[in-house]
Amino acid sequence: MFRQLADSGSPSFLVYIDGSETVARPGDTVAAVLLRTAPGIARHTPVGETPRAPYCMMGVCFDCLATVDGETSVQTCLVEARPGMRIQRQKGKVRITP
Repeated sequence: MFRQLADSGSPSFLVYIDGSETVARPGDTVAAVLLRTAPGIARHTPVGETPRAPYCMMGVCFDCLATVDGETSVQTCLVEARPGMRIQRQKGKVRITP
């Protein structure tokens, strides 16, 4: 469903989503990588554990929250992917890291 519009020619790199290697490209946000990686969601809601995907892609809706490098509830649409980054989809209630 999602694809990159143009290849920048820059080399891709690996990030880890839920422990699995995933390819990212320079300029990708973490949310964009999550959308391209099945099942295309970032989190499950705290009460009903309903799957949620990045929606607004500009930091307004909070549907893109995930744990990034150990920090919980990160707005992934506002964070650029970096090589070796570890991303965990959040499921249900999470404890916010200070």
